[in-house]
Amino acid sequence: MLIAQLSDTHVRPAGQLYKGVVDSNRMFAEAIAHLQQLQPPPDLVLISGDLVDEGAPAEYAMLRELLRPLTLPLRLMPGNHDGREALRQAFADHAYLPASGPLHWVADEGPVRVVALDSCLPGRHHGVLDAASLDWLRGTLAAAPQQPTLLLLHHPPFASGMPSMDAYRLRDAAPLEAIVAASPQVQAVLCGHVHRLMFRRWAGTVVAACPSTTTQIALHFLPGAPEQSFIGPAACLLHRWQPGEGLVSHLSPIGPQAGPYPFI
Repeated sequence: MLIAQLSDTHVRPAGQLYKGVVDSNRMFAEAIAHLQQLQPPPDLVLISGDLVDEGAPAEYAMLRELLRPLTLPLRLMPGNHDGREALRQAFADHAYLPASGPLHWVADEGPVRVVALDSCLPGRHHGVLDAASLDWLRGTLAAAPQQPTLLLLHHPPFASGMPSMDAYRLRDAAPLEAIVAASPQVQAVLCGHVHRLMFRRWAGTVVAACPSTTTQIALHFLPGAPEQSFIGPAACLLHRWQPGEGLVSHLSPIGPQAGPYPFI
């Protein structure tokens, strides 16, 4: 099974730029074209939050338009820039999205089960998981203890070492860590939010953060360093599952790149 992950697409209304600078809509269209030409084609496409930039209905209308060329199975989840109700209304035909409350869902049509956990707190940029969400996850994982599972959430459950971003991570991740540590079927935790590729060993598994299709956040470790972003290179993650071999994740650059340059 091949699962493609995009993240932090920050789609804007038609004709508007992300932060007034970046054509995030064009870059998202390039990401969709990139997925469409992959061989073999992905069995599932995940977009791990910040689908749009301000949670506005016009942005979700543009998102639907940009997704039109995608012929691959698709699942969406919200990020801190999304609006749950606007997303729910714009994608009312996506039956996996709950009719009310947090947008948790399960995709168990393939050999790898995907469990999405909505970690967003409306109006805030950091992530939280209330008791009801943790209970939902505990029960959902307990229902299929033998099936290989990917856990998908927007906010990384760890400190990255980048002060400007760590203020907005998932807060009080210890209860989630305990649930995941008690669920050995979780092959990996997939997230977005940080606009960078990151990996961390956590709760007996691996957390992978996906780059953005728009801007990448600069790597600043010093205390007090300002939050800074740069344009490109855009990329997605490809998660390949094979029975007997497990999960391997690959970085797949999007759009025109210098090279490749043969050297042998």
